[in-house]
Amino acid sequence: MRILFLNELSDPRIGSSIRQMYQHAECLRARGHEAAVLSVTQDPARRGWTEIEGTPVFHAYSDYALRYRAWVSLDNPRVRADVRSVLAEWKPDVVHSHLIHTHLGYASLTAARESGAGVVFTAHDVMTFCYQKLTCFHGGEAAGGLERDYPAHWSKCIPCQRLRYRPGRNARIRAVLERDVDRFTVVSDELGRAISANGIRVDRTVHNAIRERDRLPTPAEVDAFRAKHGLSGKRIVAIGGRLHEQKGVAQLLRMLAVLAPEFPDLRLLVMGRESIYRDGFEPMARELGVDGLVVPVGWLDGDELQAAYAATDVFVTPSICFDTFGMVNLEAMEHAKPVVATTFGGSREVVEDGVSGAIENPFDVPAYAEAIARLLRDPGLSNHMGEAGRARLEAHFTIERLTDDFLEEYRLAREAAGRRGLQPGAPGGR
Repeated sequence: MRILFLNELSDPRIGSSIRQMYQHAECLRARGHEAAVLSVTQDPARRGWTEIEGTPVFHAYSDYALRYRAWVSLDNPRVRADVRSVLAEWKPDVVHSHLIHTHLGYASLTAARESGAGVVFTAHDVMTFCYQKLTCFHGGEAAGGLERDYPAHWSKCIPCQRLRYRPGRNARIRAVLERDVDRFTVVSDELGRAISANGIRVDRTVHNAIRERDRLPTPAEVDAFRAKHGLSGKRIVAIGGRLHEQKGVAQLLRMLAVLAPEFPDLRLLVMGRESIYRDGFEPMARELGVDGLVVPVGWLDGDELQAAYAATDVFVTPSICFDTFGMVNLEAMEHAKPVVATTFGGSREVVEDGVSGAIENPFDVPAYAEAIARLLRDPGLSNHMGEAGRARLEAHFTIERLTDDFLEEYRLAREAAGRRGLQPGAPGGR
């Protein structure tokens, strides 16, 4: 079977879901299948075929002002010819769409269906019905984050998007998904509930996964990381990924102020672009009096990222947006670290509350801080929960399990494509 992934991101260094795609492709090759990626670049010199981690990747060229995304994402004329050319050249049996909501666009699904391929769509986010990270559903500080209002409505979207709001956008997307997608999967049950609440058919949850490493950092490597960043002898709470207010960084700084009096040796390890922390959050940390407790180490990858996870005592994901899954939770669990995760989104499907960590509402700063404190006070509990997380990863979130699940989805999509091909006048029928 030949599987073509659609994904606007192709660099495995910039995101866990991108690394997962290449790991899945490797698993497919090991089972006798072929896989390739259709992606995009903003550099016209990079347009064309290359290879990344053993997988052929075609970069189409697309660049435009993102304020027009609600229009361009439906049908991007910049990539039409490349999409159809790759489909004709590579002749996939299945097209598996991941991230397409900016450049490849929803028209790429129509082209995939017309080529005769089975079409599988995996929603990693809420962009099928929202223009950005979903934050309006829980009511914010005023409601204590307790609401669950998932359906999109112009009365919420216009004040949020203003001139970027496009009437009819969501209806167009729903129509394309209904007509052109054979199997619609989501990365968490909660994401499925949010998408279903917006009138989109959801066929199955396929939880994300990672390939476990053959080797984790040695104690000497962990000690070297701690020494390099002035963390020797300190207790470490860590957050990682794209730093943004929606990821709960401001909430976490408030929690740090609550925790600091009891744990004077506590440090907050911030794994993300240091400039974003310095410009966006350091002033708040100074105002709270905790700036000296924050250690921003920049964007890490490779061995240094693994050493950072291994050095951590408690990993946190206090997102105040809808956090669809939280791949960083899995990466921390691989290192047997307990996780305190947000109640918003799919994290509770990853982190088992009270077993491998805790699920807390980040708007309730004292309660979230107390969940962290319990683990810092009791190393035995922390180690026990960390090992439970590692066991949960091994049982439920392996790349082999994900490949099994998607091979079943590919089979169903191909069967659906075959039925289309038997219909009179069906385009692209094989």
